[in-house]
Amino acid sequence: MNKDNLQKIESALEELRPFLRKDGGDIELVNVEGSTVYVRLLGNCVGCPVNQMTLRAGVETTIKQHVPEITEVINLSD
Repeated sequence: MNKDNLQKIESALEELRPFLRKDGGDIELVNVEGSTVYVRLLGNCVGCPVNQMTLRAGVETTIKQHVPEITEVINLSD
């Protein structure tokens, strides 16, 4: 993954952080391998019953808007 795309992924996560932090959570970028992004949900997001919906509808969708070549986002905190 080139440096420009890494910055775009970080930018996508920055867009999401205010919403996650409002509920006592956060997210960190762990790694990018090929077209897969690995993240870790933090704080209240870890035990939240809707964290998979947040991951797919929020995190994955936002990252793909910034970097269309990303095909999957995996949460390592599960």
